[in-house]
Amino acid sequence: MIGGVGRSWRRGRAPPVLPSSAAARRAEHSMLLWDSIGAVYFSGRSFSTWLQNLLASSFGISIMDIAAIIASTVFSIAFHEFGHAVAAASEGIQIEYVAVFVAALFPGALIALNCDQLQNLPLFSMLRIYCAGIWHNVMLCGVCVIMALLLPVVLYPLFVTGGLMITGVPEASPLSGYLSAHNFILSVDGLNITRADEWMKMLTQDNVVQISSRDLLEGSEGYRATGSRKGYCVPNSWMDASKNLWQINDKLSCPDDLVAFQRMSEKGIGKKEVEDKYCLIAKDVVKLKKCGNGWRGVEDGRSNFTCLEDEYCLVPVLGPGISWIEISYARPYSLECLQKERNSSLLHDGNNNPGLGPCQGTFVYAGDLLSAAHSIKLSSYRPRWPLLLFIADVPRILQDGLSCLFRVSAALAVVNCLPVYFLDGEAILETMLSYFSWFTRRQQRNILKVCRFLWTILSIVLFSRTLYSMTLYYGFV
Repeated sequence: MIGGVGRSWRRGRAPPVLPSSAAARRAEHSMLLWDSIGAVYFSGRSFSTWLQNLLASSFGISIMDIAAIIASTVFSIAFHEFGHAVAAASEGIQIEYVAVFVAALFPGALIALNCDQLQNLPLFSMLRIYCAGIWHNVMLCGVCVIMALLLPVVLYPLFVTGGLMITGVPEASPLSGYLSAHNFILSVDGLNITRADEWMKMLTQDNVVQISSRDLLEGSEGYRATGSRKGYCVPNSWMDASKNLWQINDKLSCPDDLVAFQRMSEKGIGKKEVEDKYCLIAKDVVKLKKCGNGWRGVEDGRSNFTCLEDEYCLVPVLGPGISWIEISYARPYSLECLQKERNSSLLHDGNNNPGLGPCQGTFVYAGDLLSAAHSIKLSSYRPRWPLLLFIADVPRILQDGLSCLFRVSAALAVVNCLPVYFLDGEAILETMLSYFSWFTRRQQRNILKVCRFLWTILSIVLFSRTLYSMTLYYGFV
């Protein structure tokens, strides 16, 4: 943000049309509010993606995340204004003062330049000063990318890659009863994963069976199965011992410690195939052989119904919005595992999933996958030695910090390109219009007013919708 003081309409020379910068006219009242706002709704790959990720779970933002956002915002704004100052000094423009403020919880800053000296510059020099802050933010983004690429080299003496380590599990996380800090996630639905992006992709895009429990209890005519199917080969003896749920006249459900399963045939799950439903112990069922076409570990072309003659393929009965997913994990840093000699081979074999042993386990999560995916902190780095567990969070903090700084700096660059009131884009557009000699001064002012008004209204509407969506989600209204 650039302000101007001591504006004078006296000119040392008279080019055809020189901009009367609105940013300079409002030096005392200029605010960098929109810079910080832009860091909020432009900081992801796209606004819709960022908003979806933010609202996906209340576990997505921690105190550390808030601190990173604040620090990134302050640093990006300071570097932005530093760019204006350097460009102005190189042109011999006097800096009158620097202002730092907080408006509506958003930090801001501005640099006030001598307006007489600024207006006497050539158009290209003025444009260079106005664009300097944006270019400095772009340079900062480039530095973040380079540092992120060099991070494995910097961390190599103390950390190694391979394996997906959990660095934090909040108590409110739906996975807190199964996973804890310094555990490793080995596979999801039988497919090995070693990176945090693989974890997010698999859980957010997993197409699993979602069945309406209300329709199931009300009658088979309203019953439908959607998406892929994950089944288990259950012996006939188990099915005979379990209680049949499907009773036309009685609406029964399984006890709390049991899960409802139903038979799946090669024809799929339809009206005629839902007559038999069984209450089984889930932790015992998941140990059985898998069937169905919903497992990610099943290769294309493989038969979906491989159960033996005395077995049936049963799939879990789930409610609307509920997904079924198997997660295999390891706890190599637990005390009992550290005492075992074979623990060393487990620690240094993060890319493979050796058979489940005392230090490993598998559990089934049935619920909202999006909230579960965002509820834990993950890192692709792990300490070389167990004694370094106290700094296990360092790689994730560095990665998140660089990512946050990149997004905030990119947001400031993008937002300041917009011809919005009090932003650099307003002065940039005004200066660029001066290059088009076929526009009269009045036409240039009208074009500037229309563009400035429309973009300002659009930005306000977009930001207001973001705040309103967040308010509805968190129940403030």
